[in-house]
Amino acid sequence: MRFHVTTHVVTIALALAGCSSGEVEEKKSATIAEKPVAVDAPRATGDSAAKLVILGSGTPIPEPDRSGPAVAVVAGGRAYLVDFGAGVVRRAEAAFRNGVAALDVRRMTIAFATHLHSDHTAGYTDLILTPAVVGRHQGLRVFGPVGLESMTEHLLAAYGADLDLRRASGDDLQGYEVAVTEIPAPAGIVEVYRDDNVTVRAFTAAHGADPGALGYRFDAGGRSFVVSGDTTPTRATIEACAGCDVLLHEVYCERGLKEGPPSLQAYHRSHHTSAVQLGELATEAAPKLLAAYHVLSFGCSDAEIQAEIASRYAGRTVITADLDVL
Repeated sequence: MRFHVTTHVVTIALALAGCSSGEVEEKKSATIAEKPVAVDAPRATGDSAAKLVILGSGTPIPEPDRSGPAVAVVAGGRAYLVDFGAGVVRRAEAAFRNGVAALDVRRMTIAFATHLHSDHTAGYTDLILTPAVVGRHQGLRVFGPVGLESMTEHLLAAYGADLDLRRASGDDLQGYEVAVTEIPAPAGIVEVYRDDNVTVRAFTAAHGADPGALGYRFDAGGRSFVVSGDTTPTRATIEACAGCDVLLHEVYCERGLKEGPPSLQAYHRSHHTSAVQLGELATEAAPKLLAAYHVLSFGCSDAEIQAEIASRYAGRTVITADLDVL
């Protein structure tokens, strides 16, 4: 059974028209009924084999070599983003120059948010605006937890003066349009999107007090990819993977966290997954490849984190870096 979600179209008009709240609601309803946001059709490229591209493997910590959390499932010549941390557009351009044609930023038109924390969404404005500035003529379609619509409207409003000037100069503003689909916390693993390339299912993550945090499973081109988002270990993640090709999961170094203050330890144990816990989870989930991202190292090396995982898990493991292709 498909999961029922609420869909709203957020347009530039809402940010620029200076309407009262009642007028905004009226305009929004008219926009939904009359002008759905267009999405690029897939094009034939060299990206026919489904793959997972790491655009950002980092955390809120501003590490120069790790951009904010963002990945892309590439299938059928099209890119499907998961999260949009700081640096997402420039990392996509770098992947494009490395040969991933689907990550031409002018063709980035669909994205999924795991949750709305700043490190996972700091690049959202960039994703809305920059591809349109350089030639995206189709709207952006974004799926994510409740609250995403409000975030989108406020970001568009914040850049209203910029967009007003672009419209006055004759720019085509279609590329700046955003269609938002909010996904209430699912009970189980539920389908939220499907096209000729992919089927996307969402499941609830356990990220502290955040009631809307999500993970996603993508099935595309005979391969399966599970992206955990930020979470403690959950049965839902294990069931979503169940022998998947790639399980991309957040991680922190157990030894490094133990050297931190008690408050830091308490927070991360209630919001995130240690490398030891990840090894235990992967043993049950049985992915063909376990890939770690959102790496909270706390002074540990990648080799130390891998060793902690290996203490509980005998399968293939990699600590990802930006621009890795899996």
